[in-house]
Amino acid sequence: MCALCRNGFQSFDSAYSYGFYEGRLQKLIHLFKYRGIYPLAEPLADLLMIALPRQRAFDAIVPMPIHWGKRWRRGFNQSLLLARELSRRTAIPAVAAVSRPRRGVPQAGLSDHDRRANVRGAFSVVKPAEVQGRHLLLIDDVLTTGATASACAAALKKGGAASVTALTVARTDRRFQVGDIRR
Repeated sequence: MCALCRNGFQSFDSAYSYGFYEGRLQKLIHLFKYRGIYPLAEPLADLLMIALPRQRAFDAIVPMPIHWGKRWRRGFNQSLLLARELSRRTAIPAVAAVSRPRRGVPQAGLSDHDRRANVRGAFSVVKPAEVQGRHLLLIDDVLTTGATASACAAALKKGGAASVTALTVARTDRRFQVGDIRR
């Protein structure tokens, strides 16, 4: 567990990932996300199914929203494709209950603190009836620091969600960071 999770600085209740964001998994995600190879949604959803916590029941699957400008440039929202594929396999409805009206700067290269500041207040619930009192599964491709997932979960909880669990294909390995290893 990373220090932020250990100290309760995340708004989501728990987070699950298939594997680490490195090697072949990172290459697959890049092909899907940046090269627009849509058929990769199916094998990546296979990996989400492996990581899906079986001990939990969910009322809805919520894809991580992206700003409309990014969606227009990219042509799709990778999280929405993954959420739809997961919904098809689990029969849990996928609901685009959150939007991202505020864009911010790209998260890559920002410090943990700057990532959190960048996404603070960036999300809003657009379908409150789909969120109120429900146990939600928030889907994204990669969990890096958890700042984006945490900000989105905070908006969902503010909108009345009972719980928010993050599920991603991959996550960065944040158990050890430079400076964490003491001699």
